[in-house]
Amino acid sequence: MVFDVIAVGEALVEVMRPRSRQPLDRPGDLVGPFASGAPAIFAVAAARLGARTGFITGLGRDAFGRLMLHRLGSEGVDTTGIQVMPDRTTGIAFVAYEPDGTREFVFHLKYSAAGAVDPEKVSLDYFRGVRWLHVSGSALMISDLSRDVCAKALRLAKKAGAKFSFDPNLRPELMPVEQARELLRPFVDEADLLLPTAEEARVIADREDDETAAQVLLGNRNRIVAVKKGAAGCTVYSKEGVINVDGHKVQEVDPTGAGDCFGAAFVVGLLGGRTLEATARFANAAAALAVTKQGPMEGVPTSGEVQLVI
Repeated sequence: MVFDVIAVGEALVEVMRPRSRQPLDRPGDLVGPFASGAPAIFAVAAARLGARTGFITGLGRDAFGRLMLHRLGSEGVDTTGIQVMPDRTTGIAFVAYEPDGTREFVFHLKYSAAGAVDPEKVSLDYFRGVRWLHVSGSALMISDLSRDVCAKALRLAKKAGAKFSFDPNLRPELMPVEQARELLRPFVDEADLLLPTAEEARVIADREDDETAAQVLLGNRNRIVAVKKGAAGCTVYSKEGVINVDGHKVQEVDPTGAGDCFGAAFVVGLLGGRTLEATARFANAAAALAVTKQGPMEGVPTSGEVQLVI
């Protein structure tokens, strides 16, 4: 198969508190497991939105690995690039929520299958004809092997003539922000499409205000910087100028995955030849729908569902 998009990075299951104000440092109810992982959510979203999507990750030969393989395959994501490992377990994230939407994570990733993907098994053939590669910064924070896989995928994708989208996805639970900023820099520099939150843009650019940070990230490059602003929508920077696009008012149930859906929809919009403004509206709508159901992938919309709310 020739892919429109290949995503690379962690796949994991997520187990979460069902309500806010239920911290993880004391006993309480949990719901799940749900299929998750930022690049995995991106891959499912891209597939639901109509893109031919491949995914490279590692899974354990365990119940959670079976859950992930079934979910990805049932969504139309190609799973032939997934390495299944009998000596590693599938990654897990435990999540608790605050009323303002902020989250607390406890990750099992560094020693999971997601952190042990063998770069030697990532082949050029998988990338032949691919149009976009997507990497999430969280994948770079897991392990040296995970970084090597992402770097090799970027080389192979560029060799195939693909464009590259990069979501910084800073996770202080995985790596201190200052260390992560240096680690992410080569991928930030290579990106054709950068997908930071406003806070991530300030951190990566080492600037104190949103506008200056975004302009630093844009620089003189022929690239797009799409700054995600949650319910407020997004601001898109390119050589053509700046576009502000409002968000949508929805009842937020679970914010996890909204940014990944935004990124997938943005890439799909560009693949479909939409204008930057139309692409931003498409991405905002996809992200808004994503937060309306509990579970990282449960609210991921189809293209038809997005069109109904644009």
